Amino acid sequence: MTETIRLNRLRWFGHVQRMEENRIPTRISYINLGTTRLSGRPRNRWQDEVREDGRTVGGAGWQEKVHNRGEWKKLLRTARNCPHSAHANGMKKE
Repeated sequence: MTETIRLNRLRWFGHVQRMEENRIPTRISYINLGTTRLSGRPRNRWQDEVREDGRTVGGAGWQEKVHNRGEWKKLLRTARNCPHSAHANGMKKE
């Protein structure tokens, strides 16, 4: 289940990154609300989760592959066929 969420999140990230800058999803993904965060440990933002997923699945240089759709699809296909990230974190595959 965790792997499915991770792959879908990365798939959406790649889709939004390839969009034109004036499109609403692209603009919303980089919006700064200007509010303060609560004290204590900050909750992860969507961008934080995507960054972690990308590092887990693609290793170094995963962000450069976003703009080449073929390379991005190959990265996601490899990640789907080899769920190494769940075992690397000590989690059981669900």
